[in-house]
Amino acid sequence: MFLFRRAREDREFREAQRAGHALLLQLQATMPWPDFPEPTPQAPAPGEEVVPDFLPPELRVPSRQEVAGVMMRWLQPLVVDGEVRTCPECGAYRDWIVFCTRDDSIWLRCRASHETKEPGLDAVWFNRHSGPVDQFHSTLEEGLRHLGH
Repeated sequence: MFLFRRAREDREFREAQRAGHALLLQLQATMPWPDFPEPTPQAPAPGEEVVPDFLPPELRVPSRQEVAGVMMRWLQPLVVDGEVRTCPECGAYRDWIVFCTRDDSIWLRCRASHETKEPGLDAVWFNRHSGPVDQFHSTLEEGLRHLGH
């Protein structure tokens, strides 16, 4: 007996909720929107200098599309989809340099300078595991030297 009363009360509540939502949607569709005046830009006061909002060029950091890629060091074994990745040429399984290129593909480089594309990783994984960019390098060799390879 109490089971049916609870189901009936729940059904009545949902019907009242749907009716209220329908009424709100109807009011929103028919309500006239007020005309707000467009904001007017304020002219600078006399003697006040206009300062641009952007940083000067020497302080700007290049965007991801302006650099060829980003790299990080991965010292521990790299596990992708439950298996440890090894270099197909020399069998190394740790101390990787992980590259994320401009097209968001991921490349692995072992200590012996063998490079292989890793389809099991993506830019989202790289962004989640990499830290902030601490330095920019003009060549790949400079970046590898900075990371100890």
